Amino acid sequence: MAATTRATMGAKVILLSSVLLSAAAGAAGMSHMWERTLGYTDVCKQIADNVSSLSDVYYPLSVQYSSDIAHWASSSSQSSACSVEPGSAADVGAILRILGSAQTPFAVKGGGHTSNPGFSSTEGVQIAMTRFNEVVYNADAGTVDIGPGLIWDDVYSALEGYNVSVVGGRVTGVGVAGFTLGGGYSWKTNQFGLTIDTVQSFELVLPNGTVTTVTSSSNPDLFFGLRGGFNNFGIVTKFTLKTYPQTDVWGGLIVFTGDKIDALATATSNFNANLTDPKAAVIAELNVLEGLAGATLNVFYDAPTPPDGIFDEFLAIEPLSKDISTRSLISLVQSAPSNATAGMRGAFHTVTVEKFSQDLMNVIVNETIFWGANLASLFSTGTFISYDIEPFLPSIFSHGSDSAYPASRARGLLPLNIYYAWVLETGDAYFHDAIVQSAATITAAADAQGQDIADAALYGNYAVNGTAVSRIYEGNLDRLQTIRAQYDPDRVMALAGGWKF
Repeated sequence: MAATTRATMGAKVILLSSVLLSAAAGAAGMSHMWERTLGYTDVCKQIADNVSSLSDVYYPLSVQYSSDIAHWASSSSQSSACSVEPGSAADVGAILRILGSAQTPFAVKGGGHTSNPGFSSTEGVQIAMTRFNEVVYNADAGTVDIGPGLIWDDVYSALEGYNVSVVGGRVTGVGVAGFTLGGGYSWKTNQFGLTIDTVQSFELVLPNGTVTTVTSSSNPDLFFGLRGGFNNFGIVTKFTLKTYPQTDVWGGLIVFTGDKIDALATATSNFNANLTDPKAAVIAELNVLEGLAGATLNVFYDAPTPPDGIFDEFLAIEPLSKDISTRSLISLVQSAPSNATAGMRGAFHTVTVEKFSQDLMNVIVNETIFWGANLASLFSTGTFISYDIEPFLPSIFSHGSDSAYPASRARGLLPLNIYYAWVLETGDAYFHDAIVQSAATITAAADAQGQDIADAALYGNYAVNGTAVSRIYEGNLDRLQTIRAQYDPDRVMALAGGWKF
């Protein structure tokens, strides 16, 4: 009895000691976090004291701060010590010098459309490029200067009156900066290449605070690195893109019920196999919303009326609804319901393929149905998944010169975009693992079907966090690391999130 009592008392002492130790450790952790936050706040004050009147620093509870840290996917947002809205390239330079000296983590947000946590958010200093919102058309040069704080909707609207446009985003709400620095697949990619293939120059603030203009002739290494290399070399404060004549376009959105998914998959495979007209493009999206399957088709033709036959197989499928017409480019872009899941938690991932064959489309359909049912059974509400098939011509990489992405331009590879959205933070790890597993299944199937894609470069704007950087840049990685070491020897940009060399 006494032994039992002593054992019980001993267990209680051990348990109490564990609780006290855990509490002490928690308190120490909270103390450390508080000290770190105070340190970040001191840096915020230093920034406020050293920037011009063109810039402002904001703190929690202010409206501007809330807007500055907000992202399209709520899982991408973090609470920062402060937010900074720089109003000039010179102020961006001053901010970078302070952050580098203090070794303070920071993030740079353009449109805020990334789904990877920490890529454009931070617990340190949030830089919001909101005030870089210019769209300046130069008719003589056939170019346009675009600020990194804009979304493509802003750009298309500003250029509409000039009857010109650019190679930019395909759906509403997508930011200019990350889209361009990652590569940029556009409705016009079949005609003119990726967005990076149309960049004439970058205004860049280097990690040491120096403002410079980067062109293919002034600095070929940086020009190579910035085209697909994201934020590894500094902060871009202006993009100068080539413009192209723009008429009305034809297309819009078609919505299908779940029983039409197989027909849409077949039509998409046939479109991919038979397409020769570079003005034609589609995105076929196989979806499951809270267990209910469906599909959408975004259709584009870069003229007021398409030739007969190109889209006939799609148009023969009975739709639930159809919004197809001759319209402005901005009207077509905004016809896509891509903001319907804004504010949910989310993740993108990708598979790179040579073609969307019928056999591969069957696998993608199966993955859509399987994961849609699986996730709906585990999470009763607030789930959406989408497998977005993006067929392009095999010549898409022939329009530009060597760049960080794609790793090789020898063949025209195609991106499959997988998108999962959910509500509960407790689902984060499960959805991340699920999207990785699904991408691996599709990759293995394509490889087994004879497509040489097992090690094909992944598109950085779609790749989920945790993807090896070598899978995005492949043979270009060594060169990119050398360029990064030359222009950022102190690893200032490593204090920001993203794909780091």
